[in-house]
Amino acid sequence: MTRVGIIGASGYTGAELLRIAAQHPDYEVVYATGDTQAGVRAATLYPSLAARYPDLVFESFDPSRAEGLDLVFLGLPHEASMALAPQLVGKVGCVVDLSAAYRLKDASLYPGWYGFAHDQPELLAAAVYGLPELHRDELRGASLVATPGCHVTAATLALAPLVRAGLVATTGIVVNSITGVSGAGRALKHTSLFCTADEDVTAYGLLDHRHTPEIEQEVGAQVLFTPHLAPMNRGILATCYARPAADVSTESLLAALSAQYAGEPFVVVGESSPSTKATLGSNTAHLTARFDERTGTVMAICAIDNLAKGASGGAVQAANVALGLDESAGLAAVGVYP
Repeated sequence: MTRVGIIGASGYTGAELLRIAAQHPDYEVVYATGDTQAGVRAATLYPSLAARYPDLVFESFDPSRAEGLDLVFLGLPHEASMALAPQLVGKVGCVVDLSAAYRLKDASLYPGWYGFAHDQPELLAAAVYGLPELHRDELRGASLVATPGCHVTAATLALAPLVRAGLVATTGIVVNSITGVSGAGRALKHTSLFCTADEDVTAYGLLDHRHTPEIEQEVGAQVLFTPHLAPMNRGILATCYARPAADVSTESLLAALSAQYAGEPFVVVGESSPSTKATLGSNTAHLTARFDERTGTVMAICAIDNLAKGASGGAVQAANVALGLDESAGLAAVGVYP
């Protein structure tokens, strides 16, 4: 069995990691921390976990408890993860970080986009970006994995194949992404209150959302990114617009996506418009593309579950690859419906 620790297990991504680990044939969760919930039973905070974790109690973080584990997930704020990762890398089999602390390869971007300086150049260079569909070879045997941002996963899966194939221009790309309220985390915030979020759709992070440089890094193009908060619990729908760089058609765009993701266990490419409901609880991304001859515009759309493929599910998928396990282990390919 793979002995697993989850640091920051009391948040939404931590609860999702516990849910996935409960159905993983090779994972055994032996350590789960939640400093703000230390001493609280996981089943008390999340009754959905009661059948599998009736006696699991969130602990305070103790580095010695994590040493020697096969796999440790970090579900912490960015700077907290950056502080803890050096204490764990080399002392556990693999560290999978769900924050942005190791996502950006250019350390100079951190002060402007995240408000802190990155002082670990060697560890930043060693971290592998955790999107198996694009970085599977690098992930094998990785000791530190940087899980992609949720919006970034959707935008990258939709756009990267088209950019790499030379089908779209690498400037002027627009990404409009809709997300569920769980993307803001479990902490109490005015924007997450029912009376604020219900019956409302709001654009936020105008022109300066911190996922922008990460999308540009992974897609390889200039992007104007605008996220929108919608009154749903889970899900991301990214609609991306670009100018063609070659003679394209709807058929050629779909063919490029299908060729890129042929054989991928968690990507569906089709003609139907993707739906967030179709991805609920699954690790699968649903994709389509169109070319509008009237305006000369390429459109690519991706739907994912922001807590599954966009966070904890993607983290487990990458961890499976890093540890040489079955990549699909513990992960649902089929969403919950209705």
